[in-house]
Amino acid sequence: MGIENKSRTEQLEKEGWVRQFVANEPRLSEAVDLYRESGFDVHLEPLAKGQECETCAGMEDPKEKEECRVCFEGFEDQYKIIYTRPRKDSHSP
Repeated sequence: MGIENKSRTEQLEKEGWVRQFVANEPRLSEAVDLYRESGFDVHLEPLAKGQECETCAGMEDPKEKEECRVCFEGFEDQYKIIYTRPRKDSHSP
């Protein structure tokens, strides 16, 4: 993960956001709607370009595998990273 991406991720985590997954349409809109209906705020981050990966199969650290983006190369603009956090204005019954 690049330094810029890592600092952005750290910033989001400090604000209470939790990374869920990467998606594109139509699943992106479906997931956003489902999270909102379930009482979450949703934040979408663009998928960073220029991630390098030699091979995912040989990586031991699962976090490194999660950050590999070689499969998205050339199509990064079509995908978003979904982040959620509990809605601050939700009223529990």
